[in-house]
Amino acid sequence: MTSLEVHEDIAQAATLPSSFYKDVSMFELAKEKIFARSWQFVGDTDDLKAPGSVKPITVLEGCLDEPILLTRDFQDSLHALSNVCTHRGMLVAEAGGVERFLRCRYHGRRFGLDGCFQSMPEFEAVQNFPTAQDNLPKIAFETWDKLAFVNLHPSVPLQAMLAPIKARLGWLPLREFYFDATRARDYIVRANWALYCDNYLEGFHIPYIHASLNAAIDYGSYTTEQYDWCNLQLGVASSGETVFDLPHNSPDYGQNIAAYYYWVFPNMMLNFYPWGLSINVVRPLGYDRCKVSFIPYVWQADLLESGAGAGLDRVEREDEVVVEAVQRGVRSRFYDKGRFSVAREACVHHFHRLLSGALK
Repeated sequence: MTSLEVHEDIAQAATLPSSFYKDVSMFELAKEKIFARSWQFVGDTDDLKAPGSVKPITVLEGCLDEPILLTRDFQDSLHALSNVCTHRGMLVAEAGGVERFLRCRYHGRRFGLDGCFQSMPEFEAVQNFPTAQDNLPKIAFETWDKLAFVNLHPSVPLQAMLAPIKARLGWLPLREFYFDATRARDYIVRANWALYCDNYLEGFHIPYIHASLNAAIDYGSYTTEQYDWCNLQLGVASSGETVFDLPHNSPDYGQNIAAYYYWVFPNMMLNFYPWGLSINVVRPLGYDRCKVSFIPYVWQADLLESGAGAGLDRVEREDEVVVEAVQRGVRSRFYDKGRFSVAREACVHHFHRLLSGALK
């Protein structure tokens, strides 16, 4: 197998090999080594306001395809559970709503909203039953204010991954942000999921690809910061563009900040604009195909069409064309690895280092 090592010094490092982006075996390895151990955004707690609320979800549909269930029990506690009945593997809940308990419609096995086994018809003669194995397995579940995340096999707490973002932007009233379904978009991109992330993680291409975005931000003032499990691209506004009204205790107070572009390993972007938050989730569908979901949470609707946060659909389509062309390029027998720009590609290098470590 081609080495996946990426040198820790960006000035000496080369990118991941092209095989990572074009081999089915690499994609299958990433499913278990990366995505089955990652935190994935699953919506917000507004969908689970009332005790008895039930919401079935498929985690990373087209990749992991793991059926889970979010619930709020009658003690007002939130849970993430496996949505697979412990009897014969039927889905326990096939639709959302408000329920007093969970009942599998196949053979009638019943569970509490906390996943604990309650009853099963026609099982009187079964020995050593029930046991803990008859409960619905619990899935790791954490929230950031109203935003909800799950992880099938966590190794790092979500709060540790998000700590740098919360420290920087904890002043934002996320509880006031609301999901706007009319602005949500899904894009099918004919490229490897990591190529899409590579593209997102550098502003190097902005002057060449994004004329409207380049006009809204000051490319010369564009800076990046790397943390353990996330990184930041800080977008400074061009003169006269819409900016954040920053509090005095912000480390960025006094600067004209147009956008905070946060990427969280492996496939989530949290893009904060003066109007609110665009969550982008890159869902792998194959080694050369992915679905990119733009999930908007609006805070100040009057700012939606101004500044760096305007025209996101256009920016995405421009990115899509480029990334699909790169996917065709990495299939070439004449290309294997490239070098990083020390000045402009530090976040891409950070991403490749994390991928290399996870796949080892």
